[in-house]
Amino acid sequence: MTDRLIEVRGLTKHFVRRRGLVAALTGRKLPIVRALNGVDLSVRRGETLAIVGESGCGKSTLARCLIRLQEPDAGEVLFEGTDALALAGSSRRDFNRRVQMVFQDPYGSLNPRMTIGAQLAEPIRVHALRLEGDVAERVRQLLLMVGLPADAAGRYPHAFSGGQRQRIGIARALALEPQCLIADEIVSALDVSVQAQIINLLIALQLRLDLTIIFVSHDLRLVRYIAHRVAVMYLGRIVEAGPTEEVFTDPRHPYTAALMAAAPSLEVAEREVTEAVTGELPSPLSIPPGCPFHPRCPRAVDRCRSVPPPDWRRGEHRAACHLAGD
Repeated sequence: MTDRLIEVRGLTKHFVRRRGLVAALTGRKLPIVRALNGVDLSVRRGETLAIVGESGCGKSTLARCLIRLQEPDAGEVLFEGTDALALAGSSRRDFNRRVQMVFQDPYGSLNPRMTIGAQLAEPIRVHALRLEGDVAERVRQLLLMVGLPADAAGRYPHAFSGGQRQRIGIARALALEPQCLIADEIVSALDVSVQAQIINLLIALQLRLDLTIIFVSHDLRLVRYIAHRVAVMYLGRIVEAGPTEEVFTDPRHPYTAALMAAAPSLEVAEREVTEAVTGELPSPLSIPPGCPFHPRCPRAVDRCRSVPPPDWRRGEHRAACHLAGD
């Protein structure tokens, strides 16, 4: 059995935007948002893979395509060697149980009209994971697993803080006993001290349950702490990927290097506001030719403006840049 739990090959997702009245009357083509443009990546069993990048780079779209909340236009998502995009019926249902997602908004992801116990019990009953007489005990176990008291089952979401609601979201995902947990910016709306608690909880759960985690974030400090490997996205593409420490200490793509330089330092003397990259992020409606990063790259040469960059590789470390090997 391969150690790769998930493999993504050439994943593509485009959205067609509605056109306004003037565009409709003049017959202009419908604008296309190119959210994902041939994404390739793999996720090993039991590891944490972080996906990082600026807002609008396609991180959340990728996460949603992995669990088929959004259907990609092209490419493959292989789960244990089987194409998850071709699954239907009971096979699709089993895949949905084994790959679960925790969402960014801890306030909008829970049903305000249902008790916490009812929300945790519902997926257990739907997937028949326990006998009816054992459901309440399983709900109690889940709450304790994420650091909440058992009596939380009888309360409603409004009675909990943001950090507690995110713990409930994690418990709801774990109710289905998944192999892979996708965490989409799950700490971005929380205070820093609460962020640390949630990250430590994820690490503890991974060790206890042998979970595979895909951690979507823009916070490089958290990524370096939690992730075994990291993939950097820019305009719907993976521009660099590899072991976390190797990517952080020896970034080979100028975009990755700029993100590292702009990350806040814990040293007071080194705290300076650094702009990650110059210029505005190009619109996904009109992605630049050649290397998509060349309009903002301080190292760009002529071929960067017209020729798509090849993949530079060194072991598990890869980067899509003409100058990566320099």
